[in-house]
Amino acid sequence: MTDMNMNTKLRIGFIPLCDAAALIVAVDKELVSAEGLDIELVREVSWSNVRDKLNIGLFDAAHLIAPVAIASSLGLGHVKVPIVAPFGLGVNGNAITVSPELYAALAAAADGDITDPMVSARALARVVAERKAKSREPLTFGMTFPFSTHNYHLRFWMAAGGVDPDEDVRMIVLPPPYMVESLANKHVDGFCVGAPWNSVAVDLGIGYILHFVSEILLRAAEKVLAVRASWAAEHPDVLRRLVRAHGLAAAFVEDPANRDEVAAILSAPNRIGASAEVIRRTLDGRLKVTPDGKLRSSDRYLMFGRKGAGRPDPAHAAWLYAQMVRWGQAPYSTEMLATAKSVFRPDLYDAALPREASNMAGEPVDGIGAFTGPPFDSNDIERYLAASKVRR
Repeated sequence: MTDMNMNTKLRIGFIPLCDAAALIVAVDKELVSAEGLDIELVREVSWSNVRDKLNIGLFDAAHLIAPVAIASSLGLGHVKVPIVAPFGLGVNGNAITVSPELYAALAAAADGDITDPMVSARALARVVAERKAKSREPLTFGMTFPFSTHNYHLRFWMAAGGVDPDEDVRMIVLPPPYMVESLANKHVDGFCVGAPWNSVAVDLGIGYILHFVSEILLRAAEKVLAVRASWAAEHPDVLRRLVRAHGLAAAFVEDPANRDEVAAILSAPNRIGASAEVIRRTLDGRLKVTPDGKLRSSDRYLMFGRKGAGRPDPAHAAWLYAQMVRWGQAPYSTEMLATAKSVFRPDLYDAALPREASNMAGEPVDGIGAFTGPPFDSNDIERYLAASKVRR
């Protein structure tokens, strides 16, 4: 394979989630073909599979959860393989879903509007305390990987209400497609996962969407297009073409006129394999949050390209590294912080796509916009961590 070969073959792994939309559309609408790329998409079930196949070279690139790219580059939890992310596949898109029983308990314990994440977090603390007093089993929550946004989003929300996620509840790892079945079987009381699996649980009548992650963090990096740093250095032209195709695909997905077509593409069994109607709701940010049909809308639910979502922001990488330190997954050092931030490569994005003035009105000044706590300073995460009352 050489950069001059205009029929460059690539294998790219993905997980069946809506934030793989730009990748899937880039291939199925032949936007990559126009860039001289012949891409085989490989559907995987777990983030460890995607990470391992990317790291050893079975995949040239991957739809990857952002903290895994950082952990791999830092050598946390597995072998050290430097990864770079030249394109952001999604900002936001996660949600926290709970069982009907837990939803009822939270609603009964809430002192205020349960759609306020601080109200629900404090209600969770009351439910946890009551269960402990009655010697009941701790609540169990599913998340997709130890180094995952889902893990950190759950922990951030719980800790805000005074719940220690390592002491007061049980956190378990489940692949995204298995979340719904685990809730149905009462193996978990709730979970945090990306679309469309929260909506699938609601449609089956077994789950209530408690929060969109955009209610917890206004701007949370979710998935990235990831490649090995060595591969990026060896194939700069191929990478530029790949990023360029993704930029076009993200713009296509964001256009409301294309939403029905995009939903149909993503619903295919070899892509996401959920109903086109559920996927369309996700793309529109208009989700059914209760089994009786109550709707909640947010123009921030899942962003692909708008408001600069495709351009990787090193501040997001710093925030994710700060969560690794907060929860005892990594030591703090200025060197590790610098390495984490270097995973997100806006320079590679800029080399492939013309800089357009994004409408950033209303976006958080610190790039994150958490619902509680001090503003985030990506250059001073020690001060940020010092303000965290619940931590390891």
